Amino acid sequence: MTGKRPRGFTLIELLVVMSIIGVLLAIAVPRYFKTLERSRETVLQQDLSVMREAIDKHFGDYGQYPDSLQALVERKYIRAVPEDPISKLRDAWTPEVSDDPDHPGIKDVHSASEGTGADGRPFKEW
Repeated sequence: MTGKRPRGFTLIELLVVMSIIGVLLAIAVPRYFKTLERSRETVLQQDLSVMREAIDKHFGDYGQYPDSLQALVERKYIRAVPEDPISKLRDAWTPEVSDDPDHPGIKDVHSASEGTGADGRPFKEW
């Protein structure tokens, strides 16, 4: 049995492999979180678009804006008030009330989330 090397990995080999894994993770993890943030922003834009379209359809059908976002659900323009993907809350929407006395109600909706998007604009202005 003399002269035979024991089978297995040396400490140096394990350190090299762990270093390679660490470098790959250091590259991949920030990209992953950036992708998650972009997907949340995309969902926010889509949710706002759907709610705005529902508000416009409600106005077209009834000649008036809805009293609340829940009214859009009750009249089947949307299935449910969506969850704000940034704040994770369903009631985190800021309705913009119409200033026209002949057409009261919610004419637009914005996110109430803090922070800014990738384009530099605050979520509240979307």
